Amino acid sequence: MDIQDIDDVTTRALTELAAAEDQTALEALRVKYIGRNGLLPELMQGLKAVPPADKPAMGQALNRFKVGVTAAVAERKTALAAVAQTAKAGAFDLSLPGRWPRRGRVHPITQLIDKTTEIFRRMGFTVADGPDIETEYYNFDALNTPADHVSRDLADTFYLPGGMLLRTQTSAVQARYMECHPPPVRIVCPGRCYRRDTTDATHSANFHQIEGLYVDEKVSLADLKSDLDHFARELMGPGVKSRFRTHFFPFTEPSVEVDFSCHMCGGKGCRVCKHSGWIEIMGAGMVDPNVFELAGYDPEAVTGYAFGMGIERLAMILFGIDDIRRLYENDARYLAQF
Repeated sequence: MDIQDIDDVTTRALTELAAAEDQTALEALRVKYIGRNGLLPELMQGLKAVPPADKPAMGQALNRFKVGVTAAVAERKTALAAVAQTAKAGAFDLSLPGRWPRRGRVHPITQLIDKTTEIFRRMGFTVADGPDIETEYYNFDALNTPADHVSRDLADTFYLPGGMLLRTQTSAVQARYMECHPPPVRIVCPGRCYRRDTTDATHSANFHQIEGLYVDEKVSLADLKSDLDHFARELMGPGVKSRFRTHFFPFTEPSVEVDFSCHMCGGKGCRVCKHSGWIEIMGAGMVDPNVFELAGYDPEAVTGYAFGMGIERLAMILFGIDDIRRLYENDARYLAQF
């Protein structure tokens, strides 16, 4: 084969490559001409028999063949890819129904926050909010919590530099709100709280609370009882009642623990209420006069009640969740049932 023959083969190869209809045909032609067992290696082997004087010109012809075919393969490959992309885009059928994304579900904690705040809104309460990073004053001092109280210990609270901390209760919002708003006050304060609790089935270092505050003239413990009775019926069913047990909190006097009758057994006793007929729900009481004085209120002119409950505890009771950690694992398969 002489130089003219090589040029002819080059022309024929470029013509065939330009006419390749798809990537498969193109790859077959590439293998045929410049593949490991193709025509080019065969011609290179034949270069040994060419007279020395003709080798430079023959080598140049083979190089033109290799370069030309390689460039033609790349060019045709790009062109075929562009044609395929255009065809794919043009194949979209506008008459087909759309594919709707799967809708998510509201998290159980959010469900309970929304439901409880809505119940209290209907009772005349408004929603107040405050910062998660709080000062010692609003988290403790303004709520009549003494310096030696156990909740102020380093083992119980996440302290930050500069006298700041992660709030341990949303009661701090009540202290802030009273400083800026004269009575009457009727608010609920949902939000996240933080304590140095070891995580187990019923405890978590972060959790949610909703606290309530009602301040006006002649507010009494009877108002607290009637409002919580109404809340219990709205949240857990028409037959649910509440009861008070004496307790102590620094910011209320008198203080009570509030139980609701079991919504599952009607107070007869079951596994949910541990066969007592009652479920502990929240702490509450009449606002301590010292808290009013620190907020700038006259404790001789106004009285009020406050209460606070854990949202996770409510969710576990109402939805039958046996481990608080399930609320934070974000397993969509588990949460989808609520």
